[in-house]
Amino acid sequence: MTEKREILKSASIISLVTVVSRVLGYVRDQRITLLLGTTLSADSFVLAYRIPNLFRRLVGEGTVAASFIPVFTTYMRDRSSEELWAFANRLFWTVALVLAVVIVLGMIFSPAVIQTFTFTGDNATSWDEAITLNRIIFPYLFFLGLTALGMGILNSFHHFAIPASTTVVLNFTIIVFSTAVVWHYFKRPAVSLAVGVLVGGALQFLVLVPQLVERGMRFDFGISFAHSGIRSVARLMFPRFFGLGIAQINFFVDTFFVNAPQMPRGSLTALYVADRVMELVLGGYAIAVATAILPMMAHQAAANDYEGLKRTFTFALRIVAYITIPAAVGLMILREPIIRMLFQHGQFVAESTRLTARPLLYYAIGLPALACVKLIVPAFYSARDTKTPVIVACISFVLNIVLNIVFLQAIFYKRFQNGGPALATVLATLFDFFVLFAIFRLRYGALGSSEIFRSIWKIAVCSAIMGAACMVANHYANYTLHSAFFTQLVVFIALILGATLLYIGLTWIFRCPEIEEVYGIAMRREPAEGFPAH
Repeated sequence: MTEKREILKSASIISLVTVVSRVLGYVRDQRITLLLGTTLSADSFVLAYRIPNLFRRLVGEGTVAASFIPVFTTYMRDRSSEELWAFANRLFWTVALVLAVVIVLGMIFSPAVIQTFTFTGDNATSWDEAITLNRIIFPYLFFLGLTALGMGILNSFHHFAIPASTTVVLNFTIIVFSTAVVWHYFKRPAVSLAVGVLVGGALQFLVLVPQLVERGMRFDFGISFAHSGIRSVARLMFPRFFGLGIAQINFFVDTFFVNAPQMPRGSLTALYVADRVMELVLGGYAIAVATAILPMMAHQAAANDYEGLKRTFTFALRIVAYITIPAAVGLMILREPIIRMLFQHGQFVAESTRLTARPLLYYAIGLPALACVKLIVPAFYSARDTKTPVIVACISFVLNIVLNIVFLQAIFYKRFQNGGPALATVLATLFDFFVLFAIFRLRYGALGSSEIFRSIWKIAVCSAIMGAACMVANHYANYTLHSAFFTQLVVFIALILGATLLYIGLTWIFRCPEIEEVYGIAMRREPAEGFPAH
């Protein structure tokens, strides 16, 4: 109960801050689509932004934390305070040097960077604007890497609120640079947005500095590639970078294939917006839980408490399934109303909504698997197994590329169109999760699989009933298409709220253990009689 309460407490703090960030992220994306629509300028900005954004997701949502936290927690357990902070300071300046070199190379070879992620040829799009925007945005990676390192340090001390708030700072800064007062000082709105990304990245890191200093970080200059702790982090970095970030790497593969000549104009922006809508759910609680359990599993592994580690993992898995399965059903059924309400303004027109709804449908199907991969890969790493996730991730990566190629063929393209890249990523991620789960179960013993599948079955039934109700309600709410925006907004909020309350009520009627566990832990009670204790 103590472990579960700690997970829920930490996840709730992260989730609360993340919800604020996602709301601001929606406002940011709404401003981007309002200013740029699904034009070539929009595609150029999205392409330039997705390159560092890929690394933001990789390092900010797992890789640096998964590589650094186990080493740092070992130092916390076995070394003196002086050795701990000497290691942290050396790592900070070494990472800063490596990042600086990468940034300079990325700016110099910006045309090659953009060309790497786009189709080329006689009929290909001209990406000159994307090259310029990439040179503006690319230094954001420098602050991003240092921010991820600072977040890892603070998370090791079970301090989550300020680290989670860094994305709030970034989104708010981009919103400011999207306003007419600011962007009129630049040649084009896209340039102003790019500068906003860079400034927001710098502010993200500066927000963490006071908290780091308070805990003992002095930023004493020193670079070392021979330090034992730094070498341990480096050895863990590549396999964890690929294994934990495979979902994000697959997302970026989509960016390449969605730029194929046969894709309709605006497909890249549509894919980006669909991804952002999905992230509203994925980031709201799934990533929060994953962030909360990583330090706990690292401490449990350091203490050789593998039974505790498995309990932590299975509890997190069930809680995340409780959130993401109904969310996936809701996104599939209400995808067009959701996109229309959130983004159909200014240059983002009805055709843009239809173009975006297709990839969102496929992304929604894989939402639970996308969330659960973020839980199971750290479980392998905490058990000191880095090889297995990388092997499976490599197969998943190849599978994604093959499926993308297949879905571009005429017979499949006619059916899936610009949704093909999203479907390819979802199928590859499903493969990644189920293979890893089966291997973990065989290698490390019982995980309470019967309880997990029983819970998922109940959650699926409740979600299906909720989905049917959403279909009926959405059918009778179609009149809002021709109503005033405020009327549409009220009906839309009522629909979402009603679906949420219906799902919670159904899970209580079906006696899903997750709702009783969350309630019991929050009220410091054991589960009621008749509910299974986990």
